[in-house]
Amino acid sequence: MSSTSSKKKIAIFGSTGSIGTQALEVIRGNGDDMEVEILTAQTNDELLVKQALEFNPNAVVIGDETKYNNVKTALASTDIKVFAGEEALEEVAAFDTYDIMLAAIVGFAGLKPTLKAVEQGKVIALANKETLVVAGDIVMQKAIENKSPIIPVDSEHSAIFQCLVGEARNPIEKIILTASGGPFFGKKPNFLVNVKRDHALQHPNWNMGAKITIDSATLMNKGLEMIEAKWLFNLQPHQIEVVIHPQSIIHSMVQFEDGSIKAQMGLPDMKLPIQYALGFPGRIKNEFPRFNYKKYPVLNFDEPDYRTFRNLGLATEALQRGGNCPCVLNAANEIAVWAFLKNRIGFLDITAVVEKTMAAIAFIEKPSLQEYFDSDGEARNFAASLMKI
Repeated sequence: MSSTSSKKKIAIFGSTGSIGTQALEVIRGNGDDMEVEILTAQTNDELLVKQALEFNPNAVVIGDETKYNNVKTALASTDIKVFAGEEALEEVAAFDTYDIMLAAIVGFAGLKPTLKAVEQGKVIALANKETLVVAGDIVMQKAIENKSPIIPVDSEHSAIFQCLVGEARNPIEKIILTASGGPFFGKKPNFLVNVKRDHALQHPNWNMGAKITIDSATLMNKGLEMIEAKWLFNLQPHQIEVVIHPQSIIHSMVQFEDGSIKAQMGLPDMKLPIQYALGFPGRIKNEFPRFNYKKYPVLNFDEPDYRTFRNLGLATEALQRGGNCPCVLNAANEIAVWAFLKNRIGFLDITAVVEKTMAAIAFIEKPSLQEYFDSDGEARNFAASLMKI
């Protein structure tokens, strides 16, 4: 901690995205206890500048180097240090001036800066599930070696984390990840074949970024969460179950060896798990809307439809195979979702691209970090070639 302040100093990597902007709302409401030390964005220089002028961090990073001058000029009248480029993200992640990194960069791009922060022994509030999907074994090993606590921000993993507080000596029998089912719950392939971008972006419960919203619509998001949960909670694949829960009130559950189940409940609002991670181990009073059981007289649970939403099956296969398979799955999915959002491919083509890429890329049972990077690149290139991008 800084000697001049008892406030938690927070570095938000991915401050202009959905998680980042909601995190700043949380910090805005807790100014006596938290302050912003670092902000980073990939391309949204205008919002980054606006955030920097309000929160006055020590440093900002714009990933897109062509926008460096815009940011530098806009912040010239301040003492804020301005950096640009991918390497700068890693360099700033290694700063010793902050206490908590909120890892909210979307996708594979979040891996390197998060690893750098782990190596510094920082507390990681992890909103980037791809970091553990891609290289969970290496990240968790480094977290143990460097005594770097990893506190999950994903609502499902936050729920499990909260359920496990006080249960350190009680083995988990299984965890149950809840899924809303997305906008196409109950639909069949003959409907999904005609789905367009704007339709897929209309999630019934959650307000999220475009990438994660599409992943929720295909159920890939839940598959990635299964892989993330394996590493976060040291589980075997057979201990991880998915159930469709359309109301999104129960965020996930843990079943213990005596058969008892603990669940964490609340309204679908990402500010709550963000605040919990930033405030841990304490709970911070807030004025967020409260759950009213009268509005939810019934909570439903259903089996996932693996035949229609085949991404969940592909992710389960990657979870069971391990090695570089989850890395390949994630890379192919990132490329396919990007293409769908650009109206280059159809909704069901996302799954086809992922499946073909998984079959094409050589399996490595125990990859090094470099082999993870290589597998990611190969998978992206192969997936792009399928779509002639």
